[in-house]
Amino acid sequence: MTFSRRNFLQAASGLALTIGVWGVPALAWAADTVDVEELLKPGPLGDKTLGSEDAPVTIVEYASMTCGHCAHFDEVTFPELKSRYIDTGKVRYIFREYPLNNPAYAMSMLARCMPADKYFDTTEIMFEQLRSGALNGSFLPALTKLSKQLGFTQESFEQCLTNQKLMDALKEERNRATTKFGVEATPTFFINGEKHSGALSIEEMGKIIDDKM
Repeated sequence: MTFSRRNFLQAASGLALTIGVWGVPALAWAADTVDVEELLKPGPLGDKTLGSEDAPVTIVEYASMTCGHCAHFDEVTFPELKSRYIDTGKVRYIFREYPLNNPAYAMSMLARCMPADKYFDTTEIMFEQLRSGALNGSFLPALTKLSKQLGFTQESFEQCLTNQKLMDALKEERNRATTKFGVEATPTFFINGEKHSGALSIEEMGKIIDDKM
């Protein structure tokens, strides 16, 4: 998938977004274990993290901002994961973008263009918009409206979405996830290097975490 300053906004403008189309079934399953040292090397944009670096368990999530199951995990599982495990020092959480389509690239780029301390607030808002259906239909006008609510001007919005360096870095990270770690769909989690795909419940995730403590 190749994007350029010239064609990205045009490509995004013609896409309709419907929750639940992209991602994987909510059923979760376990797969291989990857090299943890390699997994924890940050990508070209750096990692977005929560929790203590000294936590005994590290979770890496690969998610797409247009993935309905990712939005479901963010709403149902993540708050409990944060309160029970991240805020208590048991888990270090790393969120990585794995865009599945042009709208996902655009949303990830906007989140990256926000101040660093607003990144997780921004992704939360985007998942809420996805769940509510506010981004359905003609995508670019809906995203433009959302960008204004986030504080972008029309000029800064277009500058962000036509930032070739940012697009290329997101593409590089996605390619690394696919080729090195076998990520093919979202959400995909690595819990101390062990791969789990699908929107895990807090009970499923908690059991895995507790077994690794």
